[in-house]
Amino acid sequence: MGSGDVEDVFKDEKNPPPLDEDDIALLKTYGLGPYSTSIKKAEKEIKEMAKRVNDLCGIKESDTGLAAPSQWDLVSDKQMMQEEQPLQVARCTKIISPNTEDAKYMINVKQIAKFVVGLGDKVSPTDIEEGMRVGVDRNKYQIQIPLPPKIDPSVTMMTVEEKPDVTYNDVGGCKEQIEKMREVCRSFFISLFELVQKYVGEGARMVRELFQMARSKKACIVFFDEIDAIGGARFDDGVGGDNEVQRTMLEIVNQLDGFDARGNIKVLMATNRPDTLDPALLRPGRLDRKVEFGLPDLESRAQIFKIHTRTMNCERDVRFELLARLCPNSTGADIRSVCTEAGMYAIRARRKTVTEKDFLDAVNKVIKGYQKFSATPKYMVYN
Repeated sequence: MGSGDVEDVFKDEKNPPPLDEDDIALLKTYGLGPYSTSIKKAEKEIKEMAKRVNDLCGIKESDTGLAAPSQWDLVSDKQMMQEEQPLQVARCTKIISPNTEDAKYMINVKQIAKFVVGLGDKVSPTDIEEGMRVGVDRNKYQIQIPLPPKIDPSVTMMTVEEKPDVTYNDVGGCKEQIEKMREVCRSFFISLFELVQKYVGEGARMVRELFQMARSKKACIVFFDEIDAIGGARFDDGVGGDNEVQRTMLEIVNQLDGFDARGNIKVLMATNRPDTLDPALLRPGRLDRKVEFGLPDLESRAQIFKIHTRTMNCERDVRFELLARLCPNSTGADIRSVCTEAGMYAIRARRKTVTEKDFLDAVNKVIKGYQKFSATPKYMVYN
């Protein structure tokens, strides 16, 4: 081989030709057996099936505090349940002399009493905190075991307020006016079903005593809820079954504009059926103002969504305006049901945050289930 041939070989090594498709296919098969493709396909199917099983199973056993089934000892557990006495559930309200050897724990046993107890042999002082639920031995009154929270934390983040505060904290807004009014005014909230009594004259007597108590205050607001329970139009059924209800209603009418001055007493009434009320109750001088609270509009529905979700762990990019458009002719209770159902979707999927898709699924279930879902062009133009 001459010097020119050697130079050509070195030149080929420095600039090798690119690989073609056959070379690439050959390299891909390097180290693969005849069943490699089938094995990879089977592994992929197994992973997909395991993921589907986890989604259908919901919460894992490790999330509930259970050990693996291979570690279960049912015989020993049954024997322990027969030998040990049942524990009393209590709540640790205070730790006396913490971080010392003589630490004591004040517990509150519901509907019984408060006790100062110590710890059992199997409980460490670091396991007990103030406000924690504990299991107490009824004989020795010692803390035998710390208990988990009554409500799981993952569920707590999805709960909706039972009675959300719908007032605003703006300067000069409704909330400040209500706080000022509470300082100088006493309020009575009466359910009309409490005034419907069995004996004759009892309902009218309760109305008189109520207004006498209101007159003794400097200023008072009397609120009658569900006034249609006793304020319906009068009629004679021939039996006299509704005479006591009518006597109670007439006593309310008498107190509204009787001979005695009512003083600084404001009377408010609420009903869902104003068309069924007695004309004597609705005439001017007794009920001067009639205010109708209709269904919330688009902006109000969006605000209601924000009110009900402020205690929920939601994503930041949830479009409440879109959700409000998808809930036409819906009440605040319907929107609250949507928020609750969205939290349930997140809990079933074992997620700690509620996504916009959860809200859309909840709207599809709740609103369409009520047969109120309607996205007609007229509705879109109106809103």
